[in-house]
Amino acid sequence: MNNHSINCNGKLIDLTSPKIMGILNLTPDSFSDGGKFNNEKSALEHAEKLLKDGAELIDIGPQSTRPNAEFLSSDEEIKRLGNLISKIKKEFPEALISLDTFYSETVKFGFNEGIDLINDISGGQFDGRMFDTVAETQLPYLLMHVNPSYETMHDKKKFEDITLEVNRYFSEKTNELLQKGVKDILLDPGFGFGKTVADQMKMLDEVEFLGFGKFPLLIGISRKSFIYKPLGKSPLDINEETQKLHLKVLRQGAKILRVHDVAEAKKTLEVFLHGNY
Repeated sequence: MNNHSINCNGKLIDLTSPKIMGILNLTPDSFSDGGKFNNEKSALEHAEKLLKDGAELIDIGPQSTRPNAEFLSSDEEIKRLGNLISKIKKEFPEALISLDTFYSETVKFGFNEGIDLINDISGGQFDGRMFDTVAETQLPYLLMHVNPSYETMHDKKKFEDITLEVNRYFSEKTNELLQKGVKDILLDPGFGFGKTVADQMKMLDEVEFLGFGKFPLLIGISRKSFIYKPLGKSPLDINEETQKLHLKVLRQGAKILRVHDVAEAKKTLEVFLHGNY
């Protein structure tokens, strides 16, 4: 295992050069694009746009996890997904599909539909069968730092040392995953989930220390309130600030950026790769 590649269904993804993950929310209540892509036609069109703009991964989310979002069961998630995953796969065979869910049953469904990556915001904490299911699929698993329950995931906690806390969590969970036979693990420090603005700013300063450099790091700060609220702006008006932060985390070794605006992130990635900053 190394920090530079993941095996998605037998396809080796080289992360030496960082990648962009475009967000496709199928939710009527997501905080910044709710309801825009929750029918099949518009979802397929948006998937095509994300790929054209430069995304190599598409993260499909059937459930919003913003504060006060509607809570869905796994059955409802599966119903909402329909056969969109297999349709995207058929239409865009080069696309890598990440499924954003904290349910093992939704993972099983997604696996049969052809997903390439599991993005679980709960770190296996909301469904006791998640880690075993991940091991069965042998898909790469994105482990996020979050409070231990759905009810508390957005409770702001003040950590004595956020980087230490996140690393302790990563260490414990990655050991558990490795023992179960999960081979490819990616880490997400969980921006926007139960952390103060100050702690999130500290994490941005200390990205290079997160995860001990052992596993690829995904950073998801797109349209997050810790950026726009202190500036008195809306989620859609912080592109410039967000791209500066993207550049900052890329310089510190981030391997995947999870974003809404792929075209802008792609420009930032080009700047980073060609050193024009």
